[in-house]
Amino acid sequence: MALPGLIRVMERAARKAGGRLRRDFGEIEHLQVSRKGPADFVSKADRVAERAVYDELLHARPDWGFVMEEAGTIEGDPGKPRWVVDPLDGTSNFLHGIPHFAVSIAVQEPKLDGSGWGEVTAAVVYQPITDETYWAEKSRGAWLQDGRLRVSSRSRLSEALIATGIPFSGHGDFGEWSRIFAAIGPQVAGIRRYGAASLDLAWLAAGRFDGFWESDLADWDTAAGCLLVREAGGFVSDYRGRSQPIHAKQVLAANDSLHSKLHKLLAGAVKV
Repeated sequence: MALPGLIRVMERAARKAGGRLRRDFGEIEHLQVSRKGPADFVSKADRVAERAVYDELLHARPDWGFVMEEAGTIEGDPGKPRWVVDPLDGTSNFLHGIPHFAVSIAVQEPKLDGSGWGEVTAAVVYQPITDETYWAEKSRGAWLQDGRLRVSSRSRLSEALIATGIPFSGHGDFGEWSRIFAAIGPQVAGIRRYGAASLDLAWLAAGRFDGFWESDLADWDTAAGCLLVREAGGFVSDYRGRSQPIHAKQVLAANDSLHSKLHKLLAGAVKV
């Protein structure tokens, strides 16, 4: 299957960054495992990957803006879309030599009334180690390479495998997460924490997971993955059940059968 033109641009940028990340990942095992050594190395790898994505996308669409994890917001033509980029989602995994990380790129459209930014219309999540490209375009479905993606059909919580992100030092509300875990954990078949939200959402779109929740996220963590889930037939909301263009702080995602059941448990735990 031939990729749509915009997706080809995004995949080319993701693969360019992914190649650099694969090369740098091979050097991790040779670094002294100390706070300064690998942390500095990963920060450099992150910046190099982001620059690779930036250069490729800027060349393809010179008037579009950017929202990036390292470089922040770079304004473009206010009437044109912007790129939302995480060049290395799963930094801690990368740092520890765990081969589970991704490059995430999304396209966000400006609102028609000029009041800000609206929906995400294209997404690529590229997993460099497995060489898997997950992609979606609004109203055209979600795909893994040239295979159509569909969320799982499981309807019973007791059979569901749920992904999450666990708060860590300086990030997130561990008390809130613990209450949600206590509400959901006993009801489901298992809970997994892999450490890369974009891949968790891509795997949900692929039917590998049945649901996902996490808070304290940034735009670049969720923009691409949420579109993948929606285009694969799933539901995405914040903890109050509201559907928003980008779920920057809270995400609850699941297939169409489980979302309301998970939301009921989550809402009861956090009293939203």
